[in-house]
Amino acid sequence: MPFEAPSQDNYDTTENYDGGYKFAPIEEAEVSRAMIKRYFDTMYERAVSDVVIVGAGSAGLSCAYHLGKTRPDLKITIVEANVAPGGGAWLGGQLMTPMVVRKPAHLFLKEVGVPFEDEGAFVVVKHAALFTSTLLSRVLSMDNVVMMNATAVEDLVIREDFQGRQRVGGVVTNWTLVALNHDTQSCMDPNTITAPVVVSATGHDGPMGAFSAKRLVSAGLLKELGNMRGLDMNRAEPAIVNNTREVAPGLIMTGMELSEHDGCNRMGPTFGAMMASGIKAAKEAMRALDTHTITKGKVVA
Repeated sequence: MPFEAPSQDNYDTTENYDGGYKFAPIEEAEVSRAMIKRYFDTMYERAVSDVVIVGAGSAGLSCAYHLGKTRPDLKITIVEANVAPGGGAWLGGQLMTPMVVRKPAHLFLKEVGVPFEDEGAFVVVKHAALFTSTLLSRVLSMDNVVMMNATAVEDLVIREDFQGRQRVGGVVTNWTLVALNHDTQSCMDPNTITAPVVVSATGHDGPMGAFSAKRLVSAGLLKELGNMRGLDMNRAEPAIVNNTREVAPGLIMTGMELSEHDGCNRMGPTFGAMMASGIKAAKEAMRALDTHTITKGKVVA
């Protein structure tokens, strides 16, 4: 006989923690199909996105939040190489948990609902994970934002635009585990996401860091990296925020990746510039979208 699920009414209202806890019955195939359908429907639908954000650290998530809240009409797709999004924002510095945020970036903490202690010129969140988890929940609850984690951006889509300029027009993606093992197995070709605007927030140099900045050099769109300078908080934070911009047609850069692109100072364990830079990147993305004619994810005029 075919499987028939019993009425769910009692499972919707009853929890017995005195040795009689029961789950609604399910078939293993139902679990697989529930995941597969939703995930691949999302991949199909987001093959053409309005904005792709590369990297779900503090800058990328702040960008996604402001962009998603301000423009609910946009399809925003976040691509994160790690299994756990959040980048370096799960801790403060040197494996210590408090997060320091210089004013006026604390206003963003107020907006998303993260409590803090006021120390005058700066505030302290009791645990960086409180900020990261709160912001993640705000972003992922938005109907117009999706995240594909454990997914690496292997390359940028670069094509000639209507003016004959080289323009970033999307990203090339693969499962991160595949991307990390191209040298140990036969070729496994990637996938693509088309988008008129890409926001790169991959952080400073590292295994996946400064990816787009380095790719601009190898693609001939940037002569050389500026390379991140030594730590100077008072120079670094305003430089990152104020220089957040479209560094190449179709590519906006935000957060610590910009320090590698421009040669800015590093800022160390203070996170206000990441939040403010992400918000500015969202504003730059909206400006880019609103000043171009876009058809099927491509800038045409």
